[in-house]
Amino acid sequence: MKYAIVVAYSDEDEGYIATVPELPGCSAFGDTEEEAIKEIKIAASLWLSAAKKAKRPIPEPIVEKKFKGRFPLRIPEDTRRRLELEAKRQGVSLNQLILHRIA
Repeated sequence: MKYAIVVAYSDEDEGYIATVPELPGCSAFGDTEEEAIKEIKIAASLWLSAAKKAKRPIPEPIVEKKFKGRFPLRIPEDTRRRLELEAKRQGVSLNQLILHRIA
């Protein structure tokens, strides 16, 4: 399976919940992380089979997707102004400031 798997412990369920973020509603439970991963692989396979049968679009796995280094972002004018001022105070470019905050 080429999709990313996210596993987290659930206090409420007293076990591990595994999900595939690209496949809405696809989740599985296990008493251990390993069991949750085994179960999510089965659930994802069934999810993909059902989507193909129903002729629904199959999401591209994020791990295989090619990303560009740029993406457009709309922000309010006052936010942009505050960021520009902060970048000037720190002596860095706006791009460097935002990248640092994201990281």
